[in-house]
This record gives sequence, C-alpha cells and structure tokens, in this order.
Amino acid sequence: MKIRFLLVLALLLSIHQLIAQTTASQKMDEFLEKKADAFNTSYENKDVKTFSALLSEYLSIYEKLSEDEKKQNSYILNNIYYTLSCTYSLLNNKPSALTYLKKAIDAGYNDYGHVQNDTDLDNIRTEKEFVELNKKLKKTGDYLSILKRANAYNLSDKRTIPEFTYQASNNPNLVELRKGFNLDSIAGKGTDVLKILNLMHWIHDLVPHDGMNGNPEMKNAMSMLEVCKKESRGLNCRGLALVLNECYLSLGIKSRVVTCLPKDSLKIDQDCHVINSVYSESLKKWIWIDPTFDAYVMNEKGELLSIEEVRERLISDKTLILNPDANWNNKSTQTKEDYLENYMAKNLYILECLSTSEYNMETSAEGKTFNYIKLIPLDYFEQTPDKTEEKGEKSNSLWITYKTNNPNLFWEH
Repeated sequence: MKIRFLLVLALLLSIHQLIAQTTASQKMDEFLEKKADAFNTSYENKDVKTFSALLSEYLSIYEKLSEDEKKQNSYILNNIYYTLSCTYSLLNNKPSALTYLKKAIDAGYNDYGHVQNDTDLDNIRTEKEFVELNKKLKKTGDYLSILKRANAYNLSDKRTIPEFTYQASNNPNLVELRKGFNLDSIAGKGTDVLKILNLMHWIHDLVPHDGMNGNPEMKNAMSMLEVCKKESRGLNCRGLALVLNECYLSLGIKSRVVTCLPKDSLKIDQDCHVINSVYSESLKKWIWIDPTFDAYVMNEKGELLSIEEVRERLISDKTLILNPDANWNNKSTQTKEDYLENYMAKNLYILECLSTSEYNMETSAEGKTFNYIKLIPLDYFEQTPDKTEEKGEKSNSLWITYKTNNPNLFWEH
C-alpha cells in the first residue's frame, strides 16, 4: 500500500508559512511539477534505475537551496527516499530497501502509522534493522499514541487571551461576496447545518486543493476566487479555509480558521492542516468542517462533532464516522484510518486561530497586528512564554501569539 507520490507532494507542501523564493527554490518547484508523474511511473513500474536518476537530479537542486529552503523541502526528500525504499522492498532487494528507509527516517520521515500498514515493506518487516528503525520511528511518529499522552489540559488556566470576535454580515465586503457569488442560493433554504455543508461542498468542488503554489498575496475570498478562475489554479488548505470562512461570515454564521499542528519535538515536521470550526445555532455547538477533503465527522448516532470532540474521541478510542464522500480533489477517497487516526491525529496536538474572524484577515498590511491564540496541552514541551511577538521587517506588521491550556476559553463563542 503506497500513497501516490503526486498526492503526497501536494499535501506536504501545504504548510503554515511559505518562505521567500530564490532562483534555486523556483527551479525546485519547476522540477517537482515536471517530474512528479515520472516519480509515480517509475515507482509503479519498479524501475529503480529511472527513480534513482530522478533522485540524483533532485539532490543536485536540493544542495543549492538555502538552509531554510532545505528544511521546507525535507518533506519531499524523505518521501522520495521512502518511496525508493518501497520499490527496492517490492523487488526483494532488502539491503537497498533498508538503506533508503534509514535515509528517509534520518531526513525526517515520521509516519509511523503508514509504515505499519504499508504492504510494500512486507519483504523487510522481519529484518533486524527494520525492527530497530521501527522502534526509533515509534518514539516520534506514533501520532495517535502521542496525541493520547496529550489529553490533559488545565481548565483553571486564567492567562489573558484576546476576546474572539466575528465580523457582522452587513460588512460591505461580505455583502458584496454574498451577492457576487449568490451564496444564498448555494447555501439553500434548509437548516443552518445544511447551509454549512452545502457551502463546504461548493468550495471543495469550485477550487482544487493545490499545496504547491501557496496562496495569492491578497487573502480574501473575492480576490482569491478571482485569481483561481483567471489563472486556473487552486489554493492550499489555508486558502480554502479562508475563503470558506468569509462565505460563512457573509451569511451571519460564526466561523473560525483553525490551524491544526503536530507536537514536532524534533523540529522536523513543517506540515500542518487548516480547517474550519463553524458554529451551528441549531445544534448550539461548533462543528468540524474541512473544505480540502470535503469532510465532516460524526459519532455513532450520526451527530456532527466539533474539533474538540474529535480530538477527545481519538484519545479515548470512541467511535468516529467520517462522511463517506470525503475526498481529495474528487480523486482520492479518504478513510477514517488515514484521515483521522493518522493524518489528523498528528495534527490535532496543538490548535491555533486568529482572535478576529473577518474579511481579509490574514492579508499583510503596513502596521497590522495579528493576534493568534494557541491551545496547547500540558504535555507540550514549550509551555512558556505566555505571549510571543514577531515583527515583519518589510510590512511592519506584528504577529502576537498567546498560549492557553484552557479549552473552555479557546472554544468560547
């Protein structure tokens, strides 16, 4: 069982912040865009000669990157190593398979759950070196176990955090968005839950997920949808969540853009996932909405769950049901095991969002202040400082991040 390289590539490049591109990084992007299919084909054909040649070409570009760019691209490198290990294993070339599995782990490959279920590696699974590598991987990559150890919060934490606010639907920009895209018709005349789901389906089908190219500079729904249409392009998970967030606000539905982050004790995991937390007045609760995967989550009674409830149920091994039509770009069906128990188990360790949910909220501007609130478990290794500040050199913008251990404060509406 091997995830196709092209899909992995697209998902892994959907990161929290993109660094400025140099000529070398631009060449890397061009190479990956052109060669992703070739990597896939050589893997599928078990053609290690072609795959190795592609790897050598990749490394020649990789070595010219800055240290920050190497760090950003380490996800691609370790995935290439891992795929080559799988290919050698399928050919029963055990020494080479083990060599490249070690290279993958040393380069930051950390997906313990996938390794346990990947039938490509069955030929080396009983080898002594594999067992040792697997033990090493478990310490940092058994995401569900890591999440289960992070179940404790502190409901008595009274550290001051900004109040959460939501822009009113009569804001002129939101009014223009609502009318311009006929969002009332798209949302339909059903319950607020049906409207919430209909808008998610619409964005998912309208704009493809593209983790390779970042998002437009102007990060509001009107601008981003216009750019996507004009350039026939997509958005990364953050961009999709931002667009959907403003659609909800325009209809008077409270919504947040929530960044879901891993523990990353080794400082090697730059992947995260960004989804929406949307408040249903009829249900009197927040619900999990993911436009990238057209996904929502239910309990055994079919009741919609919040991000907080999904996290708690993963930790306590309670029933979770992923909607059966959850998918990536209408191409790859998602399963509960891959999406929730592996990918999101990794990324539900820390939760972060802006205190202000409004139109154009993540677009940089001269002197603008961004107040982020981060919910961290007591298990996290960086409990302090309570507040950090970072100032942009060019825009003079200020990013302030507040920490809290109290989920009750974080999920106030």
